[in-house]
Amino acid sequence: MFKETQHIEFKPNFNEDVIETLVAFANTKGGKVFVGVDDKGKPLKNFTIGKESVQKWVNEIKTKTQPQIVPDWEIIDFEGAEVVVFGIQEYPVKPVSTRGKYFKRVGNSNHLLNIGEIANEHLKTINSSWDMYPDPIHSIDDISLDKVNKSMDMLKNNGVTVSKSTLSFLSKYDLLRDDRLTNAAYLMFKNADSVFTTIELGRFQDPITIKDTARTKSDILTQVDEVLNYIKKHINLEVIITGNAQNIQKWQYPMEAIREIVLNMIIHRDYRSSSDSIVKIFNDKIEFYNPGRLPNTISVEDLLSNNYKSTLRNKKIAEFFKDLGLIEKYGSGIGRIVNYLKNEGLPMPELKNISDGFQVTVFAATVEKTVEKTVEKTVEKIVEMMNRNPQITIKELVELTGLSRRGIEWNIQQLKAQGVIERVGHDRGGYWQVNHANPQKN
Repeated sequence: MFKETQHIEFKPNFNEDVIETLVAFANTKGGKVFVGVDDKGKPLKNFTIGKESVQKWVNEIKTKTQPQIVPDWEIIDFEGAEVVVFGIQEYPVKPVSTRGKYFKRVGNSNHLLNIGEIANEHLKTINSSWDMYPDPIHSIDDISLDKVNKSMDMLKNNGVTVSKSTLSFLSKYDLLRDDRLTNAAYLMFKNADSVFTTIELGRFQDPITIKDTARTKSDILTQVDEVLNYIKKHINLEVIITGNAQNIQKWQYPMEAIREIVLNMIIHRDYRSSSDSIVKIFNDKIEFYNPGRLPNTISVEDLLSNNYKSTLRNKKIAEFFKDLGLIEKYGSGIGRIVNYLKNEGLPMPELKNISDGFQVTVFAATVEKTVEKTVEKTVEKIVEMMNRNPQITIKELVELTGLSRRGIEWNIQQLKAQGVIERVGHDRGGYWQVNHANPQKN
């Protein structure tokens, strides 16, 4: 038995709802409307098709849509009854409207497009995006040419050929169009802070207790480092003693993943929204909220399985960031984020549409796992110190590790029991002998 889906709709009679559904199909991936069928998929016994009814309906669809759409149609036998099936493919020029309203197909229902979605559909149709259009408010005087020159130098270092003249460079990169500054150029090179790029930053003890706050309103190229520096200020950094000239520093989260999230947040933000981007740092997680929901054609599951084609909200900004070497390729960020976290033994990130935007949450290791790793590293430090200095004293081990005397003695007892170390000679004048440097995990 048929049921309503993203591509199939049942209608008992021909009316305005049929036209709205065909418009929604035309604005999405196409579909079919079965007229003469109830919402349970059963044909209506009293439904009749007049001699000229179908052609009249087709003409009504044509006159009530803009741009005009003309569906295919056929009369079929549906469980012993005649019904009319209207079919429409995805329309190449979008969005299509009826009576001044625009609809899209989401699941098995029609949703009214808001102004932003209408604009996005039109821009995608002409292979453009909002950031490529002239900024109606700002002019060339509102950007820093020094910042432009710095980016030109970065492009040269990446092997990109650029113009010698700053203004010529901006024009050839479509950052100036008809001598007018584009939205992308203003966001990337503005010479003063402004609310158009506000990112709120906060360190939270719990959901309602704020320990520290900051805000950045800089140009979006500068914001990458500003946000990353704030995060580094408020997450844990572990120093691992290796015995070499330089120790290893390990952050609470893999910074490659955090950087990828910040870049995605800045590049794909909906800068037409009045909402701000928000980063909230907790003891055990970081939340990244960004204005601009996922496109209807991409689900969270698609992102996590890498089963989607990248849809760029800001094509010019994304292109420029890529040429600068800040991102590798379009649409590969989520996969890398997941892999970075997985390689560190951290949980999968949480991705979700929320309010008018999109949120990514990364989680720290559990308390138990953190304690286990801390103990493991401490034991390794003790063994390493004994290996380097067999005459090292318990007092010196206390000072170097930060553990209590009782903690050091307990660890030494465990290491002796495992046969990792042994004491040769008396407490005074004796020394530690390391038999092997890999203590067993309990």
